[in-house]
Amino acid sequence: MSGRGVLVVGASSPIAVAIAEAFAAPDAGGARTAGGGDQVAGGGDRVAGVALEQPPTPPYQVALAADCSTAAGAQAAVDATVEAFGRLDVLVLAAAVMPVAPVTETTDEQWRAGLDATLGTAFAVCRAALPRLPRGAAIVAVSSVNATLAAPGLPAYAAAKAGLEGLIRQLALEYGPAGVRVNAVAPGMIGNADLPHVTDGYPLGRVGTPADVAGAVHYLASAAAGFVTGAVLPVDGGLSIASPAAYLRPDLRARFLPD
Repeated sequence: MSGRGVLVVGASSPIAVAIAEAFAAPDAGGARTAGGGDQVAGGGDRVAGVALEQPPTPPYQVALAADCSTAAGAQAAVDATVEAFGRLDVLVLAAAVMPVAPVTETTDEQWRAGLDATLGTAFAVCRAALPRLPRGAAIVAVSSVNATLAAPGLPAYAAAKAGLEGLIRQLALEYGPAGVRVNAVAPGMIGNADLPHVTDGYPLGRVGTPADVAGAVHYLASAAAGFVTGAVLPVDGGLSIASPAAYLRPDLRARFLPD
């Protein structure tokens, strides 16, 4: 693991920072990380992130400012990471926005923003990065349970995440022969621990943390997952396996939920 170059796209979010920390941690082998724009670069393995316009702060070693939903911005972020680290081994796709509105009230701008931030960015960055990725490299995308589980008011976000998972499978198929693995994680609710009623829908009895997501991303990028590609790993405390009846019917709730 030591010495890899890692680019985190969408690096300013709590989940992205936790991911960068997982790669940069000394016990992780010290990857180098980069980030910028909304993406950043940082340390351990070396980590770069995209869309921070200030000097890099831990866990990032390189801070990049680029609109990675565009071909030029994506290419600039990839080139800057390779220039800084001499290599790019892991690409983490964590950029997203979540417009909240019913379909009939979703504006054209919200629709485009939701798709561009997640799906457009993923496509542009992968297209720029794939020629630079060596055999043994890994791409890990941050999807969401909303790619498969509908929730009110999230048409753009859900469509973007579903498209992201389709893109991940396509890339895994096409670039497997080149030795590049491509996977995704699908988190449930992350944070919001101050909403106790929310945990009722999670078999593990709690919502997730950024560190939960980071651990799964780090695993999928590691040699331990060397025969895993094209997979979407739920990181949702069991939310996606639970029948709604288990929570809606009092007789079923009584079987496993405490009074």
